[in-house]
Amino acid sequence: MYTKGDIFYILYKGCLFLFAFWRMIMGHYFTNENLPSNIRKIVSKVNNEDFIFFTDNGVFSKDGLDFGSRLLLENIPLEEVGAQILDMGCGYGTIGIVMNKLTGASVDMVDVNLRALHLAKKNILENNCVNCRAFESSCYANINSKYDTIITNPPIRAGKKIVYDILMNAKRYLNDGGKLFLVIRKEQGAKSLIFDLEKIYNVSILKKKKGFFVLMCS
Repeated sequence: MYTKGDIFYILYKGCLFLFAFWRMIMGHYFTNENLPSNIRKIVSKVNNEDFIFFTDNGVFSKDGLDFGSRLLLENIPLEEVGAQILDMGCGYGTIGIVMNKLTGASVDMVDVNLRALHLAKKNILENNCVNCRAFESSCYANINSKYDTIITNPPIRAGKKIVYDILMNAKRYLNDGGKLFLVIRKEQGAKSLIFDLEKIYNVSILKKKKGFFVLMCS
């Protein structure tokens, strides 16, 4: 028979294990303290232009531009993008840097992953971007401006609460007539997300391919 003390100790150790496991999984998005650095360069072609990016362990899509982000970038109508863009959850800067170079817009890029932000700043310089900066912000915590356009490939693995914070609160940080662009997979709940987005936005599906949806919300 276990005593109350034994049960408490087992529960305590179980909580420690779960917390350690959570840190291991979520470290990808936050501190990366357990991952050795291995910075390298990759080349990605978007709209027939080459972009050079530094990547590293512990950042999203370290081996190259992921399918969802590429689909998003290739289907945003550039004429709908204004002069100020926010890249929310920028990672090492792919979306913001490509949009800066293709449109000439002023771009802010934010993330909570400090390693990714370090790379984003290097990539801004590497791609000779003008009026483009990267800084830390947990969702909109450090955002003090409004934008014509917010673009995101939302961090699904960070959890529904964070994803919905990014998407549902974007409206507060858009100028009048501003637009939110995002990409989401069907298996990640695209249809239910569209239903929820339609409660506060006019939602257009710009592209569907291989289970991915590119959305414009206005």
